[in-house]
Amino acid sequence: MSKENFRDLSNNNKIIEPINRKIQAQNNQTSIYNKSWISACFFVAILLLNYLEIINIHPALIMLSILFLALSIIIAIMFRSREEKLKKLISGESLIAEWILTPEQKDAYVNQLFKKELLNNSLILISISFISIIVFGVFIAIIEEGKLAMLGVLIGLILLLTIFAYGMPYYYRYKNKKGDGIVLIGKKYAYINGYFHNWDFPLSGIKKVKIIQEPFEGISLTYFYTDRTLKHSETLQIPLSETYYAKKWINKLID
Repeated sequence: MSKENFRDLSNNNKIIEPINRKIQAQNNQTSIYNKSWISACFFVAILLLNYLEIINIHPALIMLSILFLALSIIIAIMFRSREEKLKKLISGESLIAEWILTPEQKDAYVNQLFKKELLNNSLILISISFISIIVFGVFIAIIEEGKLAMLGVLIGLILLLTIFAYGMPYYYRYKNKKGDGIVLIGKKYAYINGYFHNWDFPLSGIKKVKIIQEPFEGISLTYFYTDRTLKHSETLQIPLSETYYAKKWINKLID
């Protein structure tokens, strides 16, 4: 990758604008925001029709409609915030560096994510299966009737978890291969191959940024965030050929 393919603190609108259009096509923040409000309007209409006695709805369905209405509004609010943050990044307002992955770099990035998710899902599957076997095993040993049915539920549960654990990494790999290969790095946000990451929450921020040579030449960016389950961290490994130029803006991220 030549220096012309990598830019830091660029204000070249002729280059930024087509990237913006491509990001909007790949990132579904706006789409999810709009669909959430459409869903909210749908459930409001159902509740209103029931209230006006135009239609009669079972109380259980009314409760579900209220639940889904609340969820739709919450999702809309969340993705409205994400949409605004993404706009700041792609407009150049919060942009520190940007580059486009080569086909080889994109393949390396996608395969690295695939292996990481496959390993994580395998560990989670083993843990959940182990706990399920113990719990169901106790019930099977205690109950006098329905042992075979309980065993069938256990086998079905493990099978379902296995399909999900090993199927989702392949789905995400397929989706990532269709990504735009664009990388945008900001002080509090990052857009990588169609996915938006942000660490602008309270008690959140960048933990470490460094240049790496394995599993490919590039940078490793680790950010942390705090929620009700305490502190978590996420590491993004991003291919970059000319890591020499990265040294100029890495300090801007951690200042």
